[in-house]
Amino acid sequence: MDRRQMISAAALAAMGTMTLAPGRAAAATSAKRAAESFVAAKDGTSLFVRDWGAGQPVLFLSGWALPSDFWGYQMLGLARKGYRAIAYDRRGHGRSADPGRGYDHDTLADDLASVIGSLGIENATIVAHSMGGTEVARYFARHGGRGIARVVLVGTITPFLMKSPDNPAGVDPAALAGGAALLARDFPAWIAANTPPFFTSDTSPSMVRWGQDMMMSTSLLGAAQLAAANFATDFRPDVRKIGVPTLLIHGDRDVSAPLALTARATAALLPQATLHVYEGAPHGLPLTHVERLTADLLGFVAAR
Repeated sequence: MDRRQMISAAALAAMGTMTLAPGRAAAATSAKRAAESFVAAKDGTSLFVRDWGAGQPVLFLSGWALPSDFWGYQMLGLARKGYRAIAYDRRGHGRSADPGRGYDHDTLADDLASVIGSLGIENATIVAHSMGGTEVARYFARHGGRGIARVVLVGTITPFLMKSPDNPAGVDPAALAGGAALLARDFPAWIAANTPPFFTSDTSPSMVRWGQDMMMSTSLLGAAQLAAANFATDFRPDVRKIGVPTLLIHGDRDVSAPLALTARATAALLPQATLHVYEGAPHGLPLTHVERLTADLLGFVAAR
């Protein structure tokens, strides 16, 4: 289970000030996208998409119980540098529909395929936080990674969280039973209890409250089912299918996804992986290390 994945985001009124690639092509593309703010998944579920800027595509996936707003700061930074920054709300999150079904990784990988196909995304960098890394891995296993040329995993929970005979460093299910029960009984209390480790001590109270409010908008059914699936699913076979250059970025104070259990173990499965460790960073480093993460993303995408 992805135990302390809290959220916050940047719903940016400043979008209007972005410096984007000029010209008729960019204007035409933007006009076309206005009708594509929602994409229909394979089963008809409506998925909300935000699509900023023009140029080489960078697709963002948020973590468990996080809407696409979570990536606003990095999306703004990339869009201002001439990239097309795209993110969508997974089913049951944010503005996407809550169909009461499909809260499994095969369906989520198919949802990702629907977004990539509908938006005509090619040669993209995909940037995934936390649970988003499981969707990327399953997408490569299930769809061959179509349209994706590079991967960035930020605070990933891959490859396998649960303790088992061949994963002795994993987390004992008994240690999480109480948290799972609290989530199902009192989601706001679960959020409050798990907020502090997600942020740094200097995170503003307003940002913390915003994150808590946004998290509570997630489908409770989706949150509960995905939390259980994230914890119990062995993604090692899926991760091995990622056959493109991969950058892993992880905080050494991430209590939701301990570094050795997640990012280091994932990097060991990927011949083309590079691991950057942020000293003192928690699980929510897209919000606590905004400038550094944005710079690292720009460097990775530009080095293609």
